[in-house]
Amino acid sequence: METVRRAVIDVGTNSVKLLVADVAAEEVRPVLEESRQTRLGQGFYETHQLQPAPIAHTAEVVADFTRTAREKSAVSIRIIATSAARDAVNPRELTDAIERASGLKTEIITGAREADWVFRGVATNAALAASPLLILDVGGGSTEFILGHGREKTFAHSFRLGTVRLLEKFPPADPPTEAEFRACRNWVGNLFQAEVWPLLDPVLRHERKAGCIQLVGTGGTTSILARIEKKLDRYDREKIETTVLSREKITAHRQQLWRLPLAKRKEIPGMSKLRADVILTGVLIYEAVMEEFGFTELRISTRGLRFAAVRE
Repeated sequence: METVRRAVIDVGTNSVKLLVADVAAEEVRPVLEESRQTRLGQGFYETHQLQPAPIAHTAEVVADFTRTAREKSAVSIRIIATSAARDAVNPRELTDAIERASGLKTEIITGAREADWVFRGVATNAALAASPLLILDVGGGSTEFILGHGREKTFAHSFRLGTVRLLEKFPPADPPTEAEFRACRNWVGNLFQAEVWPLLDPVLRHERKAGCIQLVGTGGTTSILARIEKKLDRYDREKIETTVLSREKITAHRQQLWRLPLAKRKEIPGMSKLRADVILTGVLIYEAVMEEFGFTELRISTRGLRFAAVRE
């Protein structure tokens, strides 16, 4: 079976991520993974205008990742952009800047395509593909809810809820206050009841009749929570993917994180210093999902969007 080395650069609301992988049919073997925070969505949500400084920083990082992918002998390099780019009124400024810096064009993917790729990427893990899953991909600007079993999806939807989006809507003091947490949590709960529950509940109830559904989180928030839980000073896919967090553990992490000032959060073993601000809204979203939709455990996947995109 022929193996091809490919690269995907994922331009998100909070960070730009690179995956270089050897691809053979259904198998994706990572060769190199990198992530750099550019906060493309900074100052975005009032006007929906991507700002010049984050655009320039993002284009610079994409160009660096393009050079890295070529140095790793990738025969193709695909650049995809998600929530902030698709919601922006000026996406052309971003895609033109990336093309000038890297020489490559950028695909701005829809929320439906993003949800589909997240599901297919997580399903490359045979241990997870064997049982019914509700996959939650919490990004900077959007959150994808995907329900499925094996290779078949029964529900997929992208909602305008993300860590950066929520942080800009509810900027916390340092340290955050209980009132700030409660205001943010109430807003998320209201959004779930108004937008998520009416769409998801009928499918969720039907699937639950057939057996237990596992909640799986993918993205930066869950990887950081796993690293905090296991006190990992570096990214370790195997240890992260074997982490299971109970609802009580998630609540304990949320309580600790929301009590500490930013400087102290950065000192927590396993914490990425660049994610010490958005971890507040990320852990809040996961806790809210577990409470609102009745999940007692959270499994973690490091696979998702890029694992599917690199196969196409």
